[in-house]
Amino acid sequence: MRTAWSTSEAPGRPVMEKALAAWLLVAAATAGTTTPTEVVQATVNRAITLVQDADLARPVNADKRRSELRRVAEDLFDFGEMSRRALARHWGECSSQEREEFVRLFTDLLERSYLSKIENWSGEKVLFVSEAIDGDYAAVRSKIVTVRKQEVPVEYRLYRAGQRWQVYDVLFEGVSFIATYRSQFNRIIQASSFAGLMDKMREKEVEVVSADHHAGK
Repeated sequence: MRTAWSTSEAPGRPVMEKALAAWLLVAAATAGTTTPTEVVQATVNRAITLVQDADLARPVNADKRRSELRRVAEDLFDFGEMSRRALARHWGECSSQEREEFVRLFTDLLERSYLSKIENWSGEKVLFVSEAIDGDYAAVRSKIVTVRKQEVPVEYRLYRAGQRWQVYDVLFEGVSFIATYRSQFNRIIQASSFAGLMDKMREKEVEVVSADHHAGK
């Protein structure tokens, strides 16, 4: 009398194989269909979770928390595209080495702005209002509800990079971060030169765009 099934004869295997195949098909079909709103919302939630982490809030873990928050930002923002848009026509006049250094310096500038806002989070609510998609571009509209019950509209501009949605600009109350930096960079370049702008960025003398007044703080 046979007391065990061979692997090839196991009665549940065909069913399990079909179920696994069906699951893989569903996973493959949905892997690239995450909506822009879901991308932004997931990132915002991750950042807030990190800020609320009591262990990471300890002074001894300050560097670790900043590193984790940077990783979250890098998953959402395309700093290379943001750099190109902020530099505008001057981008085409730069060498590959100048572009590489500019992206690094501008990324540091944006991260300092981003990290300072996130680390000052004090219980504001983030509500997602609507989404608009036009081909490979999208806008996700949200609002921050402050502790004073003020509502601050925040709009994320995204584009599709392969199978991913990434942010290339953020608008606070209709004011573009990238346009604001572009204006500042143009003024510096016109007053001195591109090299002068780079010197200011190396010395961290470029003004960090702030949205504190929008947040009602």
